[in-house]
Amino acid sequence: MLWRVVAALSEHLSTAFRSSIHEFSREIDGTERQTELGRLCLSQANKHFGMVLGALFVQEHFPTHSKAKVQELVEDIKHALDVRLQELDWMDEPTREAARAKLQGMMVMTGYPDYLLKPELIDREYEFEVNEKTYFRNILNSVKYNIDLSIKKIHKEVDKTTWLLPPQALNAYYLPNKNQMVFPAGILQPTLYDPEFPQSLNYGGIGAIIGHELTHGYDDWGGQYDLYGNLKQWWTEASYRKFQKKAECIISLYDNFTVYNQRVNGRLTLGENIADLGGLKLSYYAYQKWVRDHGPERPLPGLKYTHEQLLFIAFAQNWCMKRRSQSIYLQLLTDKHAPEHCRVIGSVSQFEEFGRVFHCPRGTPMNPQNKCSVW
Repeated sequence: MLWRVVAALSEHLSTAFRSSIHEFSREIDGTERQTELGRLCLSQANKHFGMVLGALFVQEHFPTHSKAKVQELVEDIKHALDVRLQELDWMDEPTREAARAKLQGMMVMTGYPDYLLKPELIDREYEFEVNEKTYFRNILNSVKYNIDLSIKKIHKEVDKTTWLLPPQALNAYYLPNKNQMVFPAGILQPTLYDPEFPQSLNYGGIGAIIGHELTHGYDDWGGQYDLYGNLKQWWTEASYRKFQKKAECIISLYDNFTVYNQRVNGRLTLGENIADLGGLKLSYYAYQKWVRDHGPERPLPGLKYTHEQLLFIAFAQNWCMKRRSQSIYLQLLTDKHAPEHCRVIGSVSQFEEFGRVFHCPRGTPMNPQNKCSVW
């Protein structure tokens, strides 16, 4: 327990402490350079005063009309899932009705909490002492203040509108115990989303991520919670058995991926893999509906790719990342996410439309004869 305290607080102390914790990090995940003080200060300001910085970020990078446009995109993806739920032949009617009810009851929060537009409300988030000459004490004051806030919530009704991330976060999440999705303004930026982008790029980018989080409500973990966020078995036994059989196919698929001679753990990464496969399909079907409603998009000048192909390229670009070998090894052992290129290849190779759009011959690695499919 003492070690966890030391590990958490060492980066806020003198150079000797920071150097020691950096040596530890280099062994664990391959980090070569120690974080520069300026970047460290920015990251700590972001961590301890996230909503304050978020208010500035939103003013600069996320106009009000963007929030409405993203909400429309979310509704398109939700509609695509609703249609899929009605088409699935492996789900019986009682389970289908419960699944659709959960979809309709899902809370979606985009951009930022409304109170960020009122400075006096932001001030209430940070009622702890800050002194420019006592940096380490400021950190402790912040930690203690937030622990006290958490303790005060114990006997109160859960506030389902609380944001767990500041608006500038490049992330999104689904909470099964609240049946809630959150998409901060930080992830609603290029290259994932831009109001001026072709819709093929928006649906393949942020659309696939929205579909990913949406599908988490029905994966091996999120699917255990009902529309109110209660841990409850709302599946019939017959439907759940069929779901498990389909999940085993996905586990086997990812078990066969190897990175640096280490196998991906298909069972550990099952929930994220189900969400990746589901998110890609939902974004594709939602885009098809958008084209039917608005007409085909004009080809982009100088590019040989169709907009259907661009959707898949945008999806792949979502996971474009470079990691050191130590980081990948640690990820394979502990992370519920598969390595990024496995996430891309695993998803597109199991989707019939990808093989058609890119003319992949049947029976090739990117268009196998037998495919895994849940949603």
